[in-house]
Amino acid sequence: MRILLVEDNPELASRIARRIQRAGYAVDHVATIESARSMLDSGPYAVTLLDRRLPDGDGLSLVSLLRQKQPGGRILMLTALDAVDDRIEGLDAGADDYLTKPFNLDEMMARIRASLRRPGGERAPAVEIGALSFDLDLRSVTVAGTPARLLRRELALLEALARRAGRVVLREALISGIYGHDEEIEEHTLTTLVSRLRARLHELGAGLDIHSARGLGYMIVETKPKGPI
Repeated sequence: MRILLVEDNPELASRIARRIQRAGYAVDHVATIESARSMLDSGPYAVTLLDRRLPDGDGLSLVSLLRQKQPGGRILMLTALDAVDDRIEGLDAGADDYLTKPFNLDEMMARIRASLRRPGGERAPAVEIGALSFDLDLRSVTVAGTPARLLRRELALLEALARRAGRVVLREALISGIYGHDEEIEEHTLTTLVSRLRARLHELGAGLDIHSARGLGYMIVETKPKGPI
């Protein structure tokens, strides 16, 4: 799941990006409207965090293009323009939420999670496979009811596979959802991550395995219990 951050303050952008990455999301950062326009063709974004005061104009000018090119995406405005009229303008333009600067990064993440819920504010159902349960809202994992700790990218990979359990997820889709646009990905990077997650699931006793579809991608499946010897 990828997030697009459009923010021209480098220090703030760095803090926001680090917080998003800690939550297990891939984030692409740009500082101008023109750069954001180019990024919209690189793949789907679940959420766009959009500043208004950008070097080449008002971020609101991007909203209609975002709606056209990312029809299922959510738009969260991040701005110092905190007057009621400014907030109304942003929401009327098509933004889903409006967060004024300065803001708390934990609140920002809570708003991102809320924006990803289904219409009506309902919590997404947990993904249940084997002994594992993945809470999509809280991005937390339990195995047989016991909380399990996973590294950030292990969590992102597990989510991508668990959402499509029993089906092959293409390598390109996994790489796009786990890594940022500017990150250098070597040939073995995803393979190594899959091996690490596979070993971790076995260690946790999740009753799951990750199968490789040669040349295509990977699929997570329940392991069959061994019969009596």
